[in-house]
Amino acid sequence: MKKIFQCAAVRLALLILAIAPLQARSFSTVVIDPGHGGHDKGCQWGRVYEKHLCLDTSLRLENALRKKGYRTAVLRRSDEFISLPQRVSMAARYRNSIFVSVHYNFTWRQEASGIETFYSTPQSQSLAYYVNKAIMKRVNVVNRGVKTARYYVIRNALMPAILVECGFVSNPSERSNMRKAWYRQSVADGIADGIATYRSRG
Repeated sequence: MKKIFQCAAVRLALLILAIAPLQARSFSTVVIDPGHGGHDKGCQWGRVYEKHLCLDTSLRLENALRKKGYRTAVLRRSDEFISLPQRVSMAARYRNSIFVSVHYNFTWRQEASGIETFYSTPQSQSLAYYVNKAIMKRVNVVNRGVKTARYYVIRNALMPAILVECGFVSNPSERSNMRKAWYRQSVADGIADGIATYRSRG
């Protein structure tokens, strides 16, 4: 009897592995989460606010995805504050979806630079990998890689979820670039490219 249960468990595990790529390809909506907003400015240097960069990049991402035929849901479209639990709750309304949170980075070491992509659960790892790789093809920046993290929104999301740090506001060169439309557009296009690859490959 014990052997029968073990065989059944092995078959179930193989079945899950077999359908996982299909589940990845079958998502119908990309939930876009522009970080911060309202009184939560995020990181800041002079008049450069993370919350504004996040929103602009997210709206550009939405446009890029729609051009590729994806349905999208943007959690905020203006300079408003939404709590982290609210963001998770809003995202959960969309079935068969993936979640992308857009942020910009900061450190007191002004020489730090580059883009990094975070995931929290194993189901999100390949999404993070494809998105990070695609962004690197669009912008000439330091690749800080794909990393695990326990950020609230990606830890509690009910779907594959990643958080992209799109550059350092604290780095003079990157700050100069991110203030320009071409940079934010390139990052958005890279994220969209990565999502398309994720959907095609699982």
